[in-house]
Amino acid sequence: MQGRCDDLAGRIIDTCRDSGLLLAAAESLTGGLLADAFVRIPGASDVFLGSAVTYDIAAKAAILKVDQDLLATQGAVHPRVAQEMAEGTARLYTRPGHEDTVIGMATTGVAGPGPDGDDPAGLVYIGLALPVRVMGGRMETGLQSHAYRTYAYELHLDGDREQVRRGTVMRILDQLDRALHSRG
Repeated sequence: MQGRCDDLAGRIIDTCRDSGLLLAAAESLTGGLLADAFVRIPGASDVFLGSAVTYDIAAKAAILKVDQDLLATQGAVHPRVAQEMAEGTARLYTRPGHEDTVIGMATTGVAGPGPDGDDPAGLVYIGLALPVRVMGGRMETGLQSHAYRTYAYELHLDGDREQVRRGTVMRILDQLDRALHSRG
């Protein structure tokens, strides 16, 4: 699986470099594994800006500006939370002169070994915030703010804690690769 992960991350880095796009992540259950998937690849610093590990629910609100009422009523394991984390990290890492170029990625869920309240182990949401210009003329399901089109994907992963975390990274890389190569 590591080889496929490296291949996907390398392909995403190359696509972003060629397209003038940048990457940023917000991680909860993956706790830095998504960032590691990119920084393992030589040349990642051309496009990868960083990752905010917001494991604590209050950090999601304070750092990424995820809606506090949403977190209070739904908890951290929710598709809208993944979307807000993704857009929050894109905004957090946007720098002057690079508006509409940062892609935000997010992971939130239950790695296990057991459930978290009513949420079973392996229930994960990944979020992507793509600058509207990335999507070109293609508009499909998702939420759109003035600058981003945000998506959430629900995953049901099997395995132990480490398998769920690594599976989450593979799935978000796969979704982002698909999004980048199906635009326009």
